[in-house]
Amino acid sequence: MGQKILVVEDNELNLKLFCDLLRAHGYEAEPVRDGREAVERARAFAPDLVVMDIQMPHVSGLELIEQMKADDGLRSTPIMAVTAYAARGDEERIRDAGAEGYVSKPISVLRFVEAVAGLLDAAVAHDAAPTTEDVEIAPEIDGEPVPVAFDSQDGADDVDAVAEAAEAAAEAAGQAVGESPPEQPESPLHSRDNGNSGEKPEEGEEGEEPGSVPA
Repeated sequence: MGQKILVVEDNELNLKLFCDLLRAHGYEAEPVRDGREAVERARAFAPDLVVMDIQMPHVSGLELIEQMKADDGLRSTPIMAVTAYAARGDEERIRDAGAEGYVSKPISVLRFVEAVAGLLDAAVAHDAAPTTEDVEIAPEIDGEPVPVAFDSQDGADDVDAVAEAAEAAAEAAGQAVGESPPEQPESPLHSRDNGNSGEKPEEGEEGEEPGSVPA
């Protein structure tokens, strides 16, 4: 069987229509006519989606949505609300209650099926997205972040190669990672060319302005 959908609808004709339509598109539909049974039936059925009528006797669809979103076992289940009319503010109230989708009657067959498929696809994509536990922290060398390289075949982080390349580059520049640069004998030419004489440049001479950020 396909994905499971719980249909909560007090109108028997609409309930049969929704369930027949869902089954015709490969879904496993479970009908619930009495809203007072909806939460318990949802816990037992463990649906991938709930289609919830808003206007029902005894308990409103908004109350049921809030109850399901407060339930640890049902909180992540997407809910598509169905209402007989679309008054101003209805959509906002329905979404505030926790529903992920909203359609108003009369509903075309195509629109109903597309809305159902869209919510199910979004739920699958959300479940497949990496969590914070799956994200690796970028490595550091001496407190500086090391760029992460990705293997073109499997996308794995080639951290060791990056660290080796960073260390080799530092050594080539005359300074090994984590070590102080070796002292070099100062010559008049070296001091003059590199501005290392220790003298503060006079105003108007070439040098960095106070407060400037080195390039």
